Amino acid sequence: MILTKKYKNKEIHYTDIITTTDGHKIYFEVKGDTSLTPVVFLHGGPGAKIVPAHYDFFNPNLFFSILFDQRGCGKSEPFCELKNNNIQNLILDMERLREKLGVEKWILFGGSWGSTLALYYAINYPGRCLGLVLRGVFLGTRAEIDWFLCGMSKFYPEAHKLFLKGLNFSELSNPTSDEILKRSSELIFSDNEEVCQKASNAWAKYEMSCSTIDYKEREVSGSAALSLAKIELHYFLNNCFLKDNEILDSLNNMKNIPTYIVQGRHDTICPPFTALKLKETLPNSNLIMVDNAGHSAFETGIKKALITALNDLRNQT
Repeated sequence: MILTKKYKNKEIHYTDIITTTDGHKIYFEVKGDTSLTPVVFLHGGPGAKIVPAHYDFFNPNLFFSILFDQRGCGKSEPFCELKNNNIQNLILDMERLREKLGVEKWILFGGSWGSTLALYYAINYPGRCLGLVLRGVFLGTRAEIDWFLCGMSKFYPEAHKLFLKGLNFSELSNPTSDEILKRSSELIFSDNEEVCQKASNAWAKYEMSCSTIDYKEREVSGSAALSLAKIELHYFLNNCFLKDNEILDSLNNMKNIPTYIVQGRHDTICPPFTALKLKETLPNSNLIMVDNAGHSAFETGIKKALITALNDLRNQT
């Protein structure tokens, strides 16, 4: 169905649903003229969603922008569904979306988990990619999951203590990542809605509080916390449905695709050494290190660098 409407003061030209053969309904929105350069936005998490502010990255006079809620997220249904929710099916959803819109090739624009998804798609469908703009690189490895659950405490100890408290660990405990995953599973996947929500709030608050260079406690609750915690935990328990180092080991498939990597120097959620590792394994890529910035795409330096990279890439296509 074609709709033109105002969505929180952002004009959306088209919204629709893709129904998969395995029980998911994928919600998507597009904006801009179809004759313009197509770019697909890949949100983070896994378990986040698209929001109106994401359109700020895409000049409607230059880009045909495509945004969608990944399985179980946002307006996609069933909400928080974990069955058949894995990275392999997410890229199949992207292909369904590309085909439905009649797009031959597109730019992939994704940060954090969105960068993982962009890289995995490009490895599997290199011929469909005009280029990649990545931010806050996450390669889906167990080492990165361990860092998020434990290592980040070195930089944000107060946030980590609150995180553990929300998961009912004692004040003096120093759990391993396996222990955190086990306790999180017991609480976040609990049939008791109150228990589940409380633990999900603690998980989401931990992540969001550490997302910018200016640390502050950021409360997250309700459905936003549920999807982020449940889906992210589901992926972490399954090592993001990837073999160890699968992405780095497969980059030869996409070595000729123009790639820009925008990285906050003080990003503690997805530290800079991961972005550098990607750059070294993909030597033709461009690494833009942004000083005075953390993980969030909306920090001033990060946002400016992303828009510049996207425009540079468009000029090459």
